[in-house]
Amino acid sequence: MVLRESVLEVLNVILKNNTTQFDRGDISFIIVAGAMVSFMIPGLAFLYSGLARRKSALSLIWAVTASNAVCIFQWYFWGYSLAFSPSATNGFIGNLAHFGLINVLGDPSPGSPLIPDLLYAFYQMEFACVTVGILMGGIAERGRVLPAMIITFLWMTLVYCPLACWPWNINGWAFKYGVLDYAGGGPVEIGSGVGGLAYAWVLGRRQETELQNFRPHNVSLVNLGTFMLWFGWLGFNGGSAFGANLRAIMAVWNSMLAAALGGIVWCLLDYRLERKYTMVGFCSGTIAGLVAATPASGFIHPWAAVIMGIISGAVCNYATKVKSLLRMDDALDLFAEHAVGGILGLLTNAFFASRSIVALDGVNTNVPGGWVDHHWKQLYIQIAYICATCSYAFVVTALIAKCIDTIPGLHLRTTAEGEKLGLDEVEIGEFANDYIEVRRHFMDWTAFGNGIDAHQASAPGNKHGQPDLAQQDQQPSLHNEEASPDSTVEKSPELPQAGTAPP
Repeated sequence: MVLRESVLEVLNVILKNNTTQFDRGDISFIIVAGAMVSFMIPGLAFLYSGLARRKSALSLIWAVTASNAVCIFQWYFWGYSLAFSPSATNGFIGNLAHFGLINVLGDPSPGSPLIPDLLYAFYQMEFACVTVGILMGGIAERGRVLPAMIITFLWMTLVYCPLACWPWNINGWAFKYGVLDYAGGGPVEIGSGVGGLAYAWVLGRRQETELQNFRPHNVSLVNLGTFMLWFGWLGFNGGSAFGANLRAIMAVWNSMLAAALGGIVWCLLDYRLERKYTMVGFCSGTIAGLVAATPASGFIHPWAAVIMGIISGAVCNYATKVKSLLRMDDALDLFAEHAVGGILGLLTNAFFASRSIVALDGVNTNVPGGWVDHHWKQLYIQIAYICATCSYAFVVTALIAKCIDTIPGLHLRTTAEGEKLGLDEVEIGEFANDYIEVRRHFMDWTAFGNGIDAHQASAPGNKHGQPDLAQQDQQPSLHNEEASPDSTVEKSPELPQAGTAPP
């Protein structure tokens, strides 16, 4: 009886310690923030689908969805351990001490003492899922989905995990160097933006007929996806304070301001050229502002977020021209939006990071800040980090893609015919939108029919390898020819007369 009471007493003490070590408000806040970040996955899918042509819209939704599943398994399998195991001391990548989430439970997390290790692993997993979702934009309209899933697993292991280890692991070289990267300017934004550019470079440019007159097929989906991303981004940046504290609220405020100003500036720049208030332009600027806020929102004052939003909206807008100069077919502007936006956010920290903002979480009270705190060397620290992440992400992503492309059956790109017909038909077998094209022959409903070869060469801006409607309207037709009795009078069939045999 005495032994039993002693055991119960010990258990009560253990349970009491486990329940009081972490604030339940902080735990609840990060659980909700992680769920908000997961909502960015369908947001990305809808955004990419709306930006693509109709014939490849569903393939991008599929790629983002499937990459999410692959990433979840990789993160459980060894991703979390390779990124955040605190026992690795090489400064480049973690070890397998937490393989399969071994011994990941209730200890204080490596990222913050405010939440347990298991919750931190879940929250960081959602960051990784968003990152590979962005990366999938590189396959737009010509990349096969099976090799993309294999690349997802390898890219997570060889690119994302090292990039996450550098600034966020207590033994990472960038962490020790003093880099300021709040929520992922390097691992998430530069990793996906530069990695997506490298992936698109290995894939090669789309056919010239596909490049001409390229435009989004559903702008409503672009807007829907943008607002889903914006909602999730509040959990992305707000939750990176790892607690329900003033720093989280400041990060949310800065994210809102940067997104709003980025959208306004981008839209005005487009209006200057086209005299149209484009919805795609407004959404693009909003995302550019949110991307810039990712590494900076937990370090800067709101007035600095206004400046950052204006600069990111303008610079990212002009950065969309880079792909043309490099002759790289970055169809969805991953580099201009995510890589350039992430770089701008990291540079913002060099100038405007304030130790008073960082200290609002009650944990990080010794961060030196940037130029506003007279910490001048922060600029070259940030520049060195930017150069390292950009070069590593591009080179390793390109090598992974090249290696996979050489494996029989895993070539990255679909055939020329498949690109012409659309990835929805040749890869997925389903469509984002079922519809009937009035100007198209009914028997050509399947892209593999013989009727396609009988049509004329594709015109710029075509959607399904068929001549442009304007071109068809210019072709001679019965409606435009001079009427003749034989062509205008409908002949009625001759019916057999009563009492006579049919012919």
